[in-house]
Amino acid sequence: GFAGGLLLALGTLAGLGLGLRYLLRRYFPVGWSYVARQGLANLFRPQNQTVTLIVSLGLGTFLLATLFLTQALLLSRVQLSASGQQPNLVLFDIQTEQENGVEQLLQKQGIPIMQRVPIVTMRLAAINRRTVGQLRKDTANGIPLFALTREYRVTYRDTLSSSEKLVSGTPPQPAVAGSLPRVSVDASYFQRVKLKLGDTLTFNVQGAPLSAVVGGTREVDWARVQTNFLVVFPTGVLEPAPQFHVILTRVKDNQQLAAAQRALVRDFPNVSAIDLGLVLQTVDEILSKISFVIRFMAGFSILTGLLVLASSVLISRYQRTRESVLLRTLGASRSQILRITVLEYALLGFLAALAGVLLAALAAWALATWVFETPFVGSSLLWLPALVALVAALTALIGGLNSRSVLSQPPLAVLRAEG
Repeated sequence: GFAGGLLLALGTLAGLGLGLRYLLRRYFPVGWSYVARQGLANLFRPQNQTVTLIVSLGLGTFLLATLFLTQALLLSRVQLSASGQQPNLVLFDIQTEQENGVEQLLQKQGIPIMQRVPIVTMRLAAINRRTVGQLRKDTANGIPLFALTREYRVTYRDTLSSSEKLVSGTPPQPAVAGSLPRVSVDASYFQRVKLKLGDTLTFNVQGAPLSAVVGGTREVDWARVQTNFLVVFPTGVLEPAPQFHVILTRVKDNQQLAAAQRALVRDFPNVSAIDLGLVLQTVDEILSKISFVIRFMAGFSILTGLLVLASSVLISRYQRTRESVLLRTLGASRSQILRITVLEYALLGFLAALAGVLLAALAAWALATWVFETPFVGSSLLWLPALVALVAALTALIGGLNSRSVLSQPPLAVLRAEG
């Protein structure tokens, strides 16, 4: 969970800091320039703040980047747009005898019918003649409990929809008289319920048993704004069963939506309407509230890192003053010493931010793969280099500004105080 991810990130960042100190001490680049050598040496000198700064700055960057990547991932899956191609109004609970009347009402309002879907409710009664009760007692079969106890809402048609791709077997096609109907099931459901092509599923259709054969599997894009189903029956089987209908359409604006809702309430009070635009707005508001909390945590962590950075400079002021005097006595200029300090903190900020965004990208990929079950979009990573550069620049700026007072100390005065 979230706590486990934070602990893993903390451990990784701490390990990076310790590893950096070890590698610099073991493989110090003696051939580099004087400024570069001194800046790197400061990362493993006594009383260094390498691990502390990498953990605090890296954790803040990790939280901030993970927030934006996850938010972009969630919003990209809600494919409701203003292009005129996606439905933004769903009418459901339409009875069979009301379907024509509802369609005529929408046509009078100038609202197109984008999709009409019959829906039949049923429950799973058996798999390969083993009843649900027997399957629930067999805890070794690995079938999820929800698959055995849920209410299934299925439809019937003889084609794949635009949100589906055939994975195995055959697509939905008209039933053949004298043989069991062949149903098409969602590929993920097919795997989780441990089904095979040719298995027999028996459903309880509101009191009437109905057996069918698994004839094919489909990959379903559940994020598409249209009706999707775990199980699809062929035509010629469920038409006589008790059912209701769903209509997907699109309204131009709020005025047309309000007029359609008033007409529906007047003529068909049992029909419910869902404004998908309002749903998207609500989702966005919820994400914004969650984002505020995570942004606060990320900002607090980065602020803590910058405060630790400033305090580390103040705490080590005496030691850095002595180092500055020693370097200036050996011939180093104030400009060189300032560049040494800026390089030290810029490198710390860069490594911390780089580790943070890499961990965030890994976390976002894991969420996309195992939680949201959606492809990870690499284009959302394009702004991460700017975040790395910003954190590195801020770290170098604060380190350099706080070190200016150290450089203002006259070497002779410091040496006299030492003596």
